[in-house]
Amino acid sequence: MLYRLVVYVRNMLFDLKVLPSESFELPVIAVGNITAGGTGKTPHVEYLAGLLHDRYRIALLSRGYGRRTKGFLPVSPGSEVAEVGDEPLQIKRKFPSVDVAVDRRRVSGIRKLTDVSPRIEAVILDDAYQHRYVTPRLSILLIDYNRPVFHDLLLPAGNLREPWKNVARADIIIITKCPEKLNSIDKARFISRLIRRSDQEIFFTRYAYGAPVPVFPGKKNKQKPLNYKSLRKADPGVLLVTAIADPGPLRSHLHGFVDVAGERSYTDHHRFSYRDLEEISMRYNNIRKKTKYIFVTEKDAVRLRELRIGDKRLRKAFYYIPVEVKFLSKGEKRFIRRIIKSLK
Repeated sequence: MLYRLVVYVRNMLFDLKVLPSESFELPVIAVGNITAGGTGKTPHVEYLAGLLHDRYRIALLSRGYGRRTKGFLPVSPGSEVAEVGDEPLQIKRKFPSVDVAVDRRRVSGIRKLTDVSPRIEAVILDDAYQHRYVTPRLSILLIDYNRPVFHDLLLPAGNLREPWKNVARADIIIITKCPEKLNSIDKARFISRLIRRSDQEIFFTRYAYGAPVPVFPGKKNKQKPLNYKSLRKADPGVLLVTAIADPGPLRSHLHGFVDVAGERSYTDHHRFSYRDLEEISMRYNNIRKKTKYIFVTEKDAVRLRELRIGDKRLRKAFYYIPVEVKFLSKGEKRFIRRIIKSLK
């Protein structure tokens, strides 16, 4: 009740314009959630970056969760996780042409971004649904299909950052991590509960996992991605190591191809230490199969690469599983039209 009161008063002060919210001539697309972690924000932000970076000069601004620095900081491919956080670094390395920066204070961060790169045409604001000091041109809210917000409770009793009826602020709602074959009854259930305005649109997406990619491919990229058909034939033992909010979908995916002989889950954004590496190595060595691997997520791979692993056999065992967002019910064209329209 105390948490609800604080959230209610804060949102009311913004609604009454007692607390300032700044708009920019530059189009700002805010992406966020009302659930504490695990809605698939990073893959969807990457999808947006991939969609727009060939059409516009875009920038991404994140607070850089878990970094040990303060203030505004541009992200380069050579940055370290401790400086900028794992997600901004992952996106910068994947899309070098996108201007990426971190700043907890988003208003000043957008201003500094435009000072550094005056030719920016649009800004993606990461994890910003509750950051109401910026009024975005378009607000995208992500909701996990497996954790419907209308069945959840506010923190600390549940996982909601604010009451679920505040989905009314969103222009676009995306239901993430859906099963590949989503029936019309389930769709109607989400639409009827969540749509609060006539101009809101709702979309449904799922994860599509790619072939495992070496975390440490070597200087000449000698190691190549694995093939799922070959994996199924070889029947290797796999140690699944994750430090994300919800490893469930990845675990389910792998069970269809390999024997997950062991699993070690850390908290989201966990900074891997050499002690962790010793534990991972011990669990890997305990797998009694001739062929074996250590599978991690792409976000975990960004942090693992900063460790110096002397054991070459262990280095070669690490592979990450790339993930992409796929729209269901032919929703992608409609989604793209809405995004492009907001930027014009």
